[in-house]
This record gives sequence, C-alpha cells and structure tokens, in this order.
Amino acid sequence: MTSGPDERSWCVVVPHHPTGARLARHRLADELAGLVPAMLLADLVAVLAELVGNAIRHAEPLPGGVVRVAWRLGPATGDERLVQLRVTDGGAGTGPRMRAASQDAVDGRGLHIVSGLASRWGVDRDGLGQSVWAEFDPAGTPSAGLVATG
Repeated sequence: MTSGPDERSWCVVVPHHPTGARLARHRLADELAGLVPAMLLADLVAVLAELVGNAIRHAEPLPGGVVRVAWRLGPATGDERLVQLRVTDGGAGTGPRMRAASQDAVDGRGLHIVSGLASRWGVDRDGLGQSVWAEFDPAGTPSAGLVATG
C-alpha cells in the first residue's frame, strides 16, 4: 500500500487463532481513535472482526501461522476519509460467499454484516493466498456485494 502525503496506512500480523481477531480489533481501534468518527470506527471494528474471524475459521494461515491485517486512510476531504480494510490469509478451497442463514442459525451472517456496513467489498487472489477487503466511502452507499478480482 502506498500512501500520499495525507494518507496513512498500517499493517500488522496476528496469529491464525481466535486471539488474532481480538488483537486486530484492539489495534485498529487504538490506531484510528480520533482519526475517524466514532460511529465509523465501530463499523470498522465490526467488519474487521468478521473478516479476521472468517480467515481463521475458513482459510489456511500464511507461512508462520499468521494472518496479515492492513488498513488505510485515504486523503481527507473535509472531515471524511475513504478507509480500506484488508485481511490476507493462505486461502481456502472455496472463496468467501454470502450464505442464507435461518433465523435460529448461530453463524452464516458475517458477510451480510460486511456488505451492510461497507461501501463495497471483494476478494483478491494470487498464488500465495487471498485478501478479503472492504472499503468505507463516506460519500458512497452500502455495498451491493462481492467484487472478485485476481
């Protein structure tokens, strides 16, 4: 991720373990507190939790048993900034997809949450694994769903 003069980016590596999701959420919240509005920060934390949780539950780790988590703040336009989250793992047999979940199901709603909170989200694949990303555009509208690339 390249950054212009008004952009900022972070990249952290967390264990491919449930504690990794907690570590990523806390780091994101600590780094972005005061840089984005509190309601946006709450949405970012919720989406990051879903993306890291999915990587841990459904995908292989990167070498070293880790998941890479990154976020970027775009240039400020007034009080608003584009924010992108990206979670990279070792990939899975099938890519992320939204599922239909019954009212009493205990899981299956994560990507619906991502789609409802993010302006758009998608998946990039390469020979080493996959990155699932979500963008939050203050001028945009909630996502229509998956944008697959690679």
